[in-house]
Amino acid sequence: VPRPDARPDARPVTAPMAGTFYAAPAPGAAPFVTVGDRVRKGAQLGIVEVMKLFTPITAPCDGVVLSILVENQQVVARGETLMLLGEG
Repeated sequence: VPRPDARPDARPVTAPMAGTFYAAPAPGAAPFVTVGDRVRKGAQLGIVEVMKLFTPITAPCDGVVLSILVENQQVVARGETLMLLGEG
């Protein structure tokens, strides 16, 4: 089985800053996206929070969510790949 991140069309979505990644808008809420979802450029994919500053993570292009590489509430580094988008 080929790895989704091995696809030549995979485009990384990275953390703009170090902080805590949130996959959903609130505790107990459905995640912004799941693997296989089709998204449009600018769609919200998650949130990175640092010191109560919540920064939305948005899709850099239209595509399909190929993989989500971090867990909800995981601490992430600046530039860390959070998920991969592909052409579908």
